[in-house]
Amino acid sequence: MSKLKNDTFIRALLRQPTPYTPVWLMRQAGRYLPEYNTTRARAGSFMALCRNPDLATEVTLQPLARYALDAAIVFSDILTIPDAMGLGLAFVEGEGPTFARPLREEREIHGLNVPDPGELRYVFDTVAQVRRALAGEVPLIGFAGSPFTLACYMVEGGPSTDFHHIKTMLYRRPDLLRRILDVNARAVTAYLNAQIEAGAQAVMIFDTWGGALGHAEYREFSLAYMQQVLDGLARECDGVRVPNILFTKGGGAWLEAIAASGCDAVGIDWTVHLGSARERVGARAALQGNLEPVVLLAEAETIRAGAASVLSHYGRGSGHIFNLGHGVSRFTPPENVAILVEAVHELSRPYH
Repeated sequence: MSKLKNDTFIRALLRQPTPYTPVWLMRQAGRYLPEYNTTRARAGSFMALCRNPDLATEVTLQPLARYALDAAIVFSDILTIPDAMGLGLAFVEGEGPTFARPLREEREIHGLNVPDPGELRYVFDTVAQVRRALAGEVPLIGFAGSPFTLACYMVEGGPSTDFHHIKTMLYRRPDLLRRILDVNARAVTAYLNAQIEAGAQAVMIFDTWGGALGHAEYREFSLAYMQQVLDGLARECDGVRVPNILFTKGGGAWLEAIAASGCDAVGIDWTVHLGSARERVGARAALQGNLEPVVLLAEAETIRAGAASVLSHYGRGSGHIFNLGHGVSRFTPPENVAILVEAVHELSRPYH
């Protein structure tokens, strides 16, 4: 494998000195890019795109061809694991992901197992193919959904606003939810380790729905199972450190606990002041974030001001990876991403 030509992202994750603040964006390959929409149309459906390593590699690389990003993230979906468990995943236009067989019955929950790695081979093949195609230009990020976030979709059967089914299970039958979460944690650990083995140079856990939990419940039903994943995660591959990022959307109340998990970096959403987050986390972890994604729908001067604000909130020194507080909106003009990436690279240098 080629030595990294640009290792700024990895160095920032490890809180080592960098000449500028690296930047990549959650959902940087997505519907805001016309070339992505063209490739997705060729694939026929979202999951067909995910399951085709050639096309998934193509869309992973598309934003790198447009922008001077400091990392690539493999194109996939957090629901590949429950899909491989046989829950009948489908993506319905305008509704998002749905499962034909959501987990509600005790018998089904006790019958749940970690999926055969062969069912997810297409993801590992994509990771390996992207890593080869990058040829060391920038690092490649692998990812998975958190055990709790996966459980939300598996129990609810799709997106939810109130999480009625999973919260009812949490309070009425916490033993059943713990069973799902334990299986998910073992599956996520194996999945991320397989991505690392295939060539991922950093990995990220997306805890999209952990912030929907109460204070104590977050620690018990979300963070504890992410901790289980981190404890089983490979920290090196071929003698090279593989850093990890833990991101809970809406997790501002638990930053200290998240940093204490042993993760290398904590993802911050846009509801938290980055300077305050830095004070609270201290030297325990790097920080990633946290521009409000909708800023990218504004004028150029507003985007530059937003970038400047985030950079100033973090302040001087290493340990910051610039990102949005969540994914790129599908309505984002592609040229606005270029404005942001250039602004971060230019405006961050005086802080280093």
